[in-house]
Amino acid sequence: MMRRVIGSGAEAIIYLDGNVIKDRIKKNYRINEIDERLRKSRTKREAKITDKLAAINFPAPKVIKTDEKEIIEMEYVEGTKLRDVLNETNYTKLMKELGEKIATLHNNNIIHGDLTTSNFIVGKKSGEIQFIDFGLSFFSHKVEDKAVDLHLLKQALESKHYKIGEKCFNEVLAGYKSCHDFQDVLPRLEIVEKRGRYKHKH
Repeated sequence: MMRRVIGSGAEAIIYLDGNVIKDRIKKNYRINEIDERLRKSRTKREAKITDKLAAINFPAPKVIKTDEKEIIEMEYVEGTKLRDVLNETNYTKLMKELGEKIATLHNNNIIHGDLTTSNFIVGKKSGEIQFIDFGLSFFSHKVEDKAVDLHLLKQALESKHYKIGEKCFNEVLAGYKSCHDFQDVLPRLEIVEKRGRYKHKH
């Protein structure tokens, strides 16, 4: 199979070559030593989190190998981005499932950091939602971090899927009730939202 680019972002270029290869790109505007240190720490952290996901049997691509500097090779998940299949007829089931899975992450103190409908794949064979791109993820037990994670998802739903965004997020919360910190995260989410609105006004 020819290696081809299947995605690129601020942090990395994603290639498909049988497996998925994520290559964290050098940033020329950063001092060389700082750039190398950042790419290395983020690559190691992403690999560590992905290994933890495999240990708890969470639906996400498994790491095949990493150079622990800038490259991670992961298995390819065949399916369609949730962004491209989410509509008024199917959002209830998909969003509730999504909420349950975010709860599982948060129960294991994993913050995804980039919860958008482009970072979920609906598996071709299983129909199950798989999470991808843990490039901004980190470990945290803080209620604040969990609330911010949800807030980012809510913003993504309201901007990309504005017709059903609010309904979608209500279903996410219905699934998220299995989070051990649910009673604390919910009021904190309201505080985070108010903070966001205040920033926009000023």
